[in-house]
Amino acid sequence: MTYFKVKVEDKVALITLNRPPANALSKGVLKELDQVLKNVKSNDDVHVLLLHGEGRFFAAGADIKEFTEAKDGAEFAQHARMGQELFEEIENFPKPVIVAIHGAALGGGLELAMACHIRLATKDAKLGLPELSLGLIPGFAGSQRLARFVGTAKATEMLLTSEPITAMEAQALGLVNSTYESEESLLAESRKLALKIAAKSRVAVERTLELLTYSQPSKQQAGSIREAELFGEVFDSEDGKEGIQAFIEKRSPNFKHK
Repeated sequence: MTYFKVKVEDKVALITLNRPPANALSKGVLKELDQVLKNVKSNDDVHVLLLHGEGRFFAAGADIKEFTEAKDGAEFAQHARMGQELFEEIENFPKPVIVAIHGAALGGGLELAMACHIRLATKDAKLGLPELSLGLIPGFAGSQRLARFVGTAKATEMLLTSEPITAMEAQALGLVNSTYESEESLLAESRKLALKIAAKSRVAVERTLELLTYSQPSKQQAGSIREAELFGEVFDSEDGKEGIQAFIEKRSPNFKHK
């Protein structure tokens, strides 16, 4: 790997983006991230992913220099679609993806963070989509996900002004789950959360993540139907039976992830 370091420990894959100085999301970074996802998806020792950036930022945006190399709008659109498909893969990933944000998550960096399942950040981190300040618009589905998290009115303000918000404001809006004083405490608490989730039945976690993809209003009825189907499936699983028995016996469950 050129841009990512991956360390698996206690069922958690710590995935570190390392492309100084700003961890810009170049085509090479996106392709390598796609390969990292494939690797951890097939690794049974990985139950939870924890993503963060090396250096001053999580990711300060896309690689603008690459934009100048695009031959025309069609090639530019193709690049955007590649990023969208990758981030859709993350959003629908069968294993939880937690992102730890420090410094900044701007442009493509915020679009990547919004595709993850849980977002944690340092209190002084900046989050925004500044593309309009370059005469551009978000390309990795940022306009769609931002409105989902912060509401249409706030998303409109953030997009049209290009002004970032602090992580604390993002937490109040529901864009960030929790904030921490320092990068050290951020990483420590992110790992604690990852370990807490990794201790759960992987079967139940995977089914829950699938159900959350139905949470959009247009898919809510289909999601309710699928929830009932999966409820029965999980109930019949070994982990489902073990969880119920452990509760009755007042002990911690011993999940086999089956």
